[in-house]
Amino acid sequence: MEEEEEDPHTSLTSPSLPRMSTISTHSFGKLGYTDAFSIQIIENMEEDYGMFVWPCSIVLAEYVWQQRSRFSGASVVELGAGTSLPGLVAAKVGSDVVLSDSSNRLEILGLTWGEWDAPLFNLYPNIVLGADVLYDTNDFDDLFTTVTFLLQNSPGSVFLTTYHNQSGHHLIEYLMMKWGLKCTKLLDAFSFMPPRKASGLHGNIQLAEITLIGPSTT
Repeated sequence: MEEEEEDPHTSLTSPSLPRMSTISTHSFGKLGYTDAFSIQIIENMEEDYGMFVWPCSIVLAEYVWQQRSRFSGASVVELGAGTSLPGLVAAKVGSDVVLSDSSNRLEILGLTWGEWDAPLFNLYPNIVLGADVLYDTNDFDDLFTTVTFLLQNSPGSVFLTTYHNQSGHHLIEYLMMKWGLKCTKLLDAFSFMPPRKASGLHGNIQLAEITLIGPSTT
């Protein structure tokens, strides 16, 4: 677990920003160290939930930072990127990152979960990121369809996701079995978040590492 020497998450408003918009600053590393950096994100609550940095995104971004040696030189795809904080951190630590969201969002790669969009076939990620993508149970099966394809497309790859541990937990387990997936690591967010970041979190947020079930060795 790593500590910051500066405020890790601050927000400010500006007269030049649209109404209901703020700029949030997210810091990683110790102030004064050469590898420390901050990312500023414009958030707008007048748009939709994808334009706000939710706690699951903050947790996944911190995990990427703490695992930065693992991400250096890796090919990364972020699903349901929204404000893209985890993907931006991955890029800062040396990953080749593709940000994706619903095909309605034209500013980044459009991928609709469960649909065979043409760009999907050109992605070979070592790591797939998804913060708060396990939110609406109606989307779970489509999400795991896309995740499974990406993992199959790049043997040895892993899906890292953060989510609120709530009523959809049993459905998640069922769909993982359906799609031949297994959870190889499950962490409570508070077990690795620096105290100053953890103090701003609410709820039971978990991080899971998910891979394909390998062939039986028996």
